[in-house]
Amino acid sequence: MKLRPIKSEEQYDQLLQWLDTQFDQQVPPDSPEGETIQMALLLVKAYEDEHYPIPTPDPIAAIQLKMAEQGLKPKDLVGHIGSKSYVSAVLNRRKPLTLAMARFFHHTLHIPASVLLS
Repeated sequence: MKLRPIKSEEQYDQLLQWLDTQFDQQVPPDSPEGETIQMALLLVKAYEDEHYPIPTPDPIAAIQLKMAEQGLKPKDLVGHIGSKSYVSAVLNRRKPLTLAMARFFHHTLHIPASVLLS
């Protein structure tokens, strides 16, 4: 397969089909064919990044998801980010997320800062 930048959906589909057959053949990654596959994957990623961007998650939705995963309730945040009513206002998007809160959620819930600051 001759690799070149992907310029159309048809080329994208063809390259994906070719990659699928290569994966079925279990080509070793350190072989010349494996390096060609790695280059093809970089081309696919570049095309997908341009044509199928993934939106940044909503910071409050990310906080609520992490809280649910860890079994935390809004009352567990009282004292860390404010009073019960303030926590409620933040989680209901009536009050803005501050930098101090973002830092707290980043360290406590391990939410990437890029999500919290978006």
